[in-house]
Amino acid sequence: MNSVELFAGAGGLALGVARAGFTHKAVVEIDRRACDTIRENIRRQVAYVKDWPLFEADIRQFNYAEVKGDVDLLSAGVPCQPFSFGGSHRGHFDERNLFPETAEAIARLRPKAVLIENVKGLLRSTFRPYFEYVLAMLTLPEVRRGEDEPWTEHFERLQRDRGRSDVGTRYVVHYHQVNAADFGIPQWRDRVIIVAFRADLGVNWSPPPATHSLDALLWSQWWTKEYWDRHGLPQRVRPGAMSLRYQQAFTRLKSCASLATRLTPWATVRDALHGLPKLRQGQTSADVENHFLNPGARAYERHVGSSPDEPAKTLKAGSHGVPGGENTLALGGGRVRYFSVRECARLQTFPDNYVFPGAWTRAMRQLGNAVPVALAETFALRIAESLREAQSPGSAAKAPTHGHGARVPDCQAVEG
Repeated sequence: MNSVELFAGAGGLALGVARAGFTHKAVVEIDRRACDTIRENIRRQVAYVKDWPLFEADIRQFNYAEVKGDVDLLSAGVPCQPFSFGGSHRGHFDERNLFPETAEAIARLRPKAVLIENVKGLLRSTFRPYFEYVLAMLTLPEVRRGEDEPWTEHFERLQRDRGRSDVGTRYVVHYHQVNAADFGIPQWRDRVIIVAFRADLGVNWSPPPATHSLDALLWSQWWTKEYWDRHGLPQRVRPGAMSLRYQQAFTRLKSCASLATRLTPWATVRDALHGLPKLRQGQTSADVENHFLNPGARAYERHVGSSPDEPAKTLKAGSHGVPGGENTLALGGGRVRYFSVRECARLQTFPDNYVFPGAWTRAMRQLGNAVPVALAETFALRIAESLREAQSPGSAAKAPTHGHGARVPDCQAVEG
């Protein structure tokens, strides 16, 4: 299946889509330094990357005639800063709000499917009316906004046109709020995933089910102790007590132990960094690229680093990891250190041979903005499966089932 990638950044979403079996016909990114990262991995012939047709271009000026033939999937990591909790909070007033340009790309390419990733802040009550407008734009992308037409008036027109049959290509749009940790990414990363299919295809969509859980992690750490044994940690260096925020959850879990065996444990920082050379601050690994411990990290009140035995905090685009200590590792006793670039790459599930050239701050910014590769692959695989089912001879639409047929347990799962 063919795909087009917009707002590629350092390539996390594009790599996950490629690993799911899609062949990119165009990979578009405006930032020169992010393009330098992709170009370097193309030069090194990294698997799934080496044949990417990279375009360093502004999507607003991109020539879609460069894309030949049908497009099965349009994937887009639409810039999140306008809607991010750590961004400018200007929403549709921000010049980096490129959802309208994404809808225009859909109108021009008419892909069979669309995959968009963005921040959870998009669902805040402040932005909710505009988010509903985004969904309407994606539903009827060929009903374009007039040059001087306010978005609110365009929204009203889109709502009026929903029932018409002469409005061009129509899409069925779904969105899901997900935590990347629930899909095996060693990072607590709440995101909104938007998936859309061309309505004429009759695709029956259900999102990929979670594969990992906090329940299973707590069970493996504090009941079977398998987690500590697997990492070869003797009793004297294991934590003496469970985090207070999980104690009540674990008490509930013990009354319904079956919840702990349904899924795989959340991946932790310790899991992710396993096998990397241990370094002192200021030291660079001679064997692993991008593995350098930049000195100078400081802990602030209520802004501690990531615990090694939980998924990492959400990596941020800022190089210093403040506020929140998101880009630092807690060492105990109030001490922290920065994650290396390679460690951050592992937390975003990039392979170790995928490199980030240039300065430390540049690489950290790209990684903080990246989509976890494994999360992108999970959703792209599900999209590919849904397209194949819809296009197979004799296929018939089936009613979607909640939980993909899994039995709902008799007791409630522990919330993360």
